[in-house]
Amino acid sequence: MREMNMASMGILLIFTVISIGVGNAKTDGFISLKCKAEMLGQYGQQSLLECVIDPPDENTDIRVVTWKKASTRGFLPALLVFHDGEFPGEQPGYSFAEPAWNNRNMNVSLLISNTAVEHDGLYECMVTTTSGIQTQTTSLKVTAKYSKPAILSNPEAITLDTGGTLTCESDRGYPEGKLRWFDELDRELTKDSQMEAKATKSGLFQLSSKLVLEQGSNVSDYTCGVFNASGGKEQEATFKVLNTPKSAETAFRKELDPATKIAAPVVVIGSLIAGLLLALLVYRRRSQQARRHSTTPLMGEHHKIGTSDGEEGDEKC
Repeated sequence: MREMNMASMGILLIFTVISIGVGNAKTDGFISLKCKAEMLGQYGQQSLLECVIDPPDENTDIRVVTWKKASTRGFLPALLVFHDGEFPGEQPGYSFAEPAWNNRNMNVSLLISNTAVEHDGLYECMVTTTSGIQTQTTSLKVTAKYSKPAILSNPEAITLDTGGTLTCESDRGYPEGKLRWFDELDRELTKDSQMEAKATKSGLFQLSSKLVLEQGSNVSDYTCGVFNASGGKEQEATFKVLNTPKSAETAFRKELDPATKIAAPVVVIGSLIAGLLLALLVYRRRSQQARRHSTTPLMGEHHKIGTSDGEEGDEKC
């Protein structure tokens, strides 16, 4: 008999709890959780995932808010949890968008303080209020701008006659972008190039592209542009080919050589000295020959001294 009374009391207690719960529940409507389908986040900056509750009346209170991120294996552990006035789960770098948030604030947007590549992906927001429960998803698309391209040449000085190889490099970008080549007439040369993309530890990409310049080409300007994953051009750089004959190029390089700068004046001065010595030697030889010719008649002539009668006199030399 006592066991039957205990069972009856248990059933009555359960019925009482259910009745109280039904009495406290809102019957005049349900909440509507509205989240933007996709948000953009800049690498290294703050990112916002917007979610707002549209309550059926002004007396709606929030009891639970949970933010999670999806992965290939499902959803990861909660990033941010609010439960009956407390925050039992809150990972560093995640918070509500409004600092003074409370359970009457219908803005449950998630703020990421320092956006990284790992934050890219799908998120789930679940809310429980006095007017009902609802779950919505939103995605964050992380982007990072690429650095200004740098063009390296091999050899260092390329002319229209020599040809060579140009290497264009750009990094610190996300998602994976592309390097494209153009000439001065805006004709695309990308199909003749070879590009390589490498992901760093941070998830950002390094891009490198090589373009071989044929010997005797008539293209004087080569432009390398970096394009993001959406196809938009971010930055570019231009390389100008020297319109100089090969011989002039060689002379130009020698002119820049420090050893050549020192040796050139020495060679010039030596040449001048040698020329002066040669001219002096020629002058001395000609002087000596002129003297010899002027003294020969004096030594070879014989003069005769005669008398008034025509007789021969003594011969003197």
